[in-house]
Amino acid sequence: MHLIVDALGLPVAFEITEGQRGDAVIAPQLIERVQPSCLLGDKAYDTNNIRAELAAISCQPVLASNENRVLRMPLDTELYKARCEIECTFNLLKQARRFATRYEKTLRNYAAVVTLGCALLWLRI
Repeated sequence: MHLIVDALGLPVAFEITEGQRGDAVIAPQLIERVQPSCLLGDKAYDTNNIRAELAAISCQPVLASNENRVLRMPLDTELYKARCEIECTFNLLKQARRFATRYEKTLRNYAAVVTLGCALLWLRI
């Protein structure tokens, strides 16, 4: 599951893919849907295509450089620390057993479980 959260850790958009699908493949679709002003992500999102797309919409990338990158890209380490909000959101969603173990057999039913979990996070405000 791929998830974009806002600064408060509330889910904004998600996409469900098979387990072997890479993170960088689905990210451009989510970025296009949300149009963020700043994007925090781990090394999996450090690709030239994603960085070019972020530059096109004047979004500040806060992405850790991948090990195979020859020239390391600059990283705002203080802002990168806020990436823990994403991990905390996943941990809150995983408290629901149906989400964590993916009992649902079909994509439609699992997407409904994820949508309910995200709605419950929004209701916590």
